[in-house]
Amino acid sequence: MTTLTTSTDTTSTDTTSTDTTWTDWATLRDNVSGRLVTREDPEYADARLGWIVNVDQRPAAILEVAHVGDVVEAVGFARDRGLAVSAQPGGHAARTTVDDTLLLRTRALGGIEIDRARGTATVGAGVKWGELCAALDGTGLMALVGSNPDVTVVGLALGGGVSWFTRAHGFTANSVVAFDVVTACGELEHVTRASDPDLFWALRGGGGDFAIVVRVELALFPAPEMHGGQLFWPVEHAPAVLRAFRDLALVAPRELTLWAHVMHFPPMPELPEPIRGQSFVTVAATYLGSKQLFDALLWSLRDAAPVVMDSMRPIQPSEVGDVAQEPVDPMPSMEHSMLLTGFDDAAIDALLAVVGTPGATPLMMTQVRGLGGAFADDNPAGGAVRPVSEPFQLMSVGVPAVPELAAVIPHAFAALDAALGGVASGYRMPNFAGAAQSDAGGYDADRLARLRALKIDRDPDGVIRSNKPVLGR
Repeated sequence: MTTLTTSTDTTSTDTTSTDTTWTDWATLRDNVSGRLVTREDPEYADARLGWIVNVDQRPAAILEVAHVGDVVEAVGFARDRGLAVSAQPGGHAARTTVDDTLLLRTRALGGIEIDRARGTATVGAGVKWGELCAALDGTGLMALVGSNPDVTVVGLALGGGVSWFTRAHGFTANSVVAFDVVTACGELEHVTRASDPDLFWALRGGGGDFAIVVRVELALFPAPEMHGGQLFWPVEHAPAVLRAFRDLALVAPRELTLWAHVMHFPPMPELPEPIRGQSFVTVAATYLGSKQLFDALLWSLRDAAPVVMDSMRPIQPSEVGDVAQEPVDPMPSMEHSMLLTGFDDAAIDALLAVVGTPGATPLMMTQVRGLGGAFADDNPAGGAVRPVSEPFQLMSVGVPAVPELAAVIPHAFAALDAALGGVASGYRMPNFAGAAQSDAGGYDADRLARLRALKIDRDPDGVIRSNKPVLGR
């Protein structure tokens, strides 16, 4: 059984729970359809947790909204009492920045509408990528889905959205056609480029600090044939495999996406026998095109070292979320990321000196994503997400299953920073900023200044608070 590092003590020294009285919460409870959980309720300890269960977030109360009317009511309630409101359908990016807020769980805001003629999908704020992709099976269309099927469509898009298909079609945020939101004034609004160009720009990659999104419409893209899967090698082949990955990623067509990993699987009984307690170097890939071309493109990888597992295959939209085999159940996690200006042999060797030896690192997974293609396109009609000229991204994950690991994982992150400092650009992508990293690193100076000015203009009282506030805390 996993031992979590989060505290179960729900006492707090803040003044929010006293300023917002029992009578206030009772009034809100009477005016909404969803379940309201306050700090005085026995369910609070569990209700406050996000998907990342070691993050000790302590909202003033949690409202599991039943419909859009609950969101309108909650925002008005908070505004009138000097509270802030945050939205968190599941908590894949749980943060203590939502402390003392009225936290809205939006999972019940469902609904999926596919318009094949227009090539769009409209989904509620609680819809997960796995659910949308399943609805796209057989349509010949694909959305700009990320790597984990358990993440919501809205959550990914608000932070920019890195998709398996960003190299071909751009960031998920820039595929958004329209938002339905509840503003800081408590008004339900339909936001498009024509209706409110500034807010539409900010919501596409600037995070959830500007309104509570209740529904989103996004463009779909042709996907008549898709392939994907992973190749596994024993970790001792990491130097050769990472060099082959790097060489291919730098010249790959936009239809091919490649992510490499150094994986150290713990000896946990719930893991399948082939990987339990073992260490591997892997490459996950997707391709928009034929099997023949896909196999030809992967030749150099398969030739780099003897492959021990090969799951490359034709895939449907509903299977894209399975390619990276990321966990979908809540778990403790600590993350760290950076964008790399290069990934030469010296950088590969420096990386492997930190994470390549089984038993010598507390980091379970270190991933290098090949970028390029449309990542770097500076679309004048795009949103707040920064075009990324860096050719690679590194992300590392530690699982603090016991307090001892929680104490040493940050030291491993620091070792990565030291090892790769010569090729780190200083930027990162917003959805990948670890809890201990600056959120401002996801934007250039001009975009960050524009976001901050809009926040002050539209929400001077700070009624809406995202997990990554653009003004800080």
